[in-house]
Amino acid sequence: MSRTRPISMENIDKFIQLGLNISYFRKFRGMTQEQLAEAVGISRSHLSAIEAPNIVKAFSIELLFEIAEALQIESYQLLQFKE
Repeated sequence: MSRTRPISMENIDKFIQLGLNISYFRKFRGMTQEQLAEAVGISRSHLSAIEAPNIVKAFSIELLFEIAEALQIESYQLLQFKE
């Protein structure tokens, strides 16, 4: 049985930055949210929640890898946060 753990306060800013990075690279590639969501097999509203800086949406590492592949970047690039 799988259970969802709440996001710790220490990681909230990291999830926000991750979403902003996804948004940045998606726009850099000229993709809409709909196109990226379709490429990775999620809904546009799910992707929108991941990218939104006012929403903290946890998601799997597998989805992170799929997003990076669809954006034609290395997955570590999504985890490079500005300080």
